[in-house]
Amino acid sequence: MAFKYKKVTNSKTGQSYTFLQTAADTQGQFLEMESSFAPHSPEPPLHYHPHQFEDFTILEGELTVKINGSLNILKKGEKLHIPANTPHSMWNNNSIKTTVNWKVQPALNSEHFFETFAGLANDHKTNAAGIPAFFQVVLTVNKFSDTFRMVKPPYLVQKLLFSLLTPVSLLLGYRAVYKKYLD
Repeated sequence: MAFKYKKVTNSKTGQSYTFLQTAADTQGQFLEMESSFAPHSPEPPLHYHPHQFEDFTILEGELTVKINGSLNILKKGEKLHIPANTPHSMWNNNSIKTTVNWKVQPALNSEHFFETFAGLANDHKTNAAGIPAFFQVVLTVNKFSDTFRMVKPPYLVQKLLFSLLTPVSLLLGYRAVYKKYLD
């Protein structure tokens, strides 16, 4: 369960999230975090948020952002607004730590998404880039589809494929979320 000042760190990507204002604090209006990206962090999959927009302020370091097909490098003091449904990815391609203030509006279940993926990584249930096994992705990405969607394959293909593979994933012992990551 996310709470003010809780810090979650993904051991594989080196990214940390400190919750400054949670969904509970803002009646679901937004989630505010301070997030740090380790030097030379991996580029995450291109993704988008169908019902949320994000605002970032670079507090230290540089953030590499892929958005709308172009690559940008944001420096300390610069801001970025990402509208809903805008494909993007961001990472630290520099040799020093990058820290950002990050607001997600509305909050939805974003905090549980971050807690879940960090927990999977910390339990060595992801690859070196922090990506879980395919059958784990089937359940978790499907569970958080209001918050996070991968660009490829197209969403309708994901929805159909993931729906068909959900019983297999469950039989293999995977779960969409794990209570221990949300405590």
